[in-house]
Amino acid sequence: MKKLVPFLLATLFLFFSCSKNEENLTVTLNFTQNWNGVPVTNQDFNTFKFTTANGENISIERLRYLISNISLVEESENNHFLIDVGENSGNLITISDVYPGNYKLKFTFGLTDLENTDGSYPDLNSANFNVPGMLGGGYHYMQFDGKYKDTNNLDANFNYHVIRAVDRTEPMNLKLEDTSFTVDLGSIEIKNNASIEITMNIAEWFTNPNTWDLNTLNTVLMPNFEAQKQMSANGKTVFRLGEINP
Repeated sequence: MKKLVPFLLATLFLFFSCSKNEENLTVTLNFTQNWNGVPVTNQDFNTFKFTTANGENISIERLRYLISNISLVEESENNHFLIDVGENSGNLITISDVYPGNYKLKFTFGLTDLENTDGSYPDLNSANFNVPGMLGGGYHYMQFDGKYKDTNNLDANFNYHVIRAVDRTEPMNLKLEDTSFTVDLGSIEIKNNASIEITMNIAEWFTNPNTWDLNTLNTVLMPNFEAQKQMSANGKTVFRLGEINP
């Protein structure tokens, strides 16, 4: 019996050591883009190959957007990530020390009002993602630029820039409305190290519930209070859960 005790203790130590190592998992979130199911990368930029729900033919020249508060647990983490499709950067986000179990995958598109404070984030400042003080300060949620064929079939610019909505009826008394929103992708079971795809359907920014007419709403959208609220509404159908590997 005396010889058996050390053996049992050694076995238990080995078991718990292995279990602890096996439970320390890594999850990678991979943000991808598509146009109604057709993959979109920076190789597809600067070419008229996409058609909006309203019938405008467009090319994409820049697309970068901000997400924050990525959470695989009940409480959101204080974080933010700038995803730049043109530069192919920021799209892979690693979350370490994840244990096997069921999690709710959520994040915020943009920044909540509490976090959207002017000049607070050096990385966003250096990326020129700021919003001018005359529009309430803080940061963009998205910069989406390109060209469209207007009613005369001529190239025209669009700047689909998403920010916190601002009513400038009284320039000295701005009225701000938080138009960030939470994306809830539901529950995910994590058993092993995993790669989780999160897809953005770019086409959805131009439809559902608001069919976007680029001939009417194309540039100078940042100070347009109603347009910003419509963008926020359209954005709620943009993101979906993609493939999970393994």
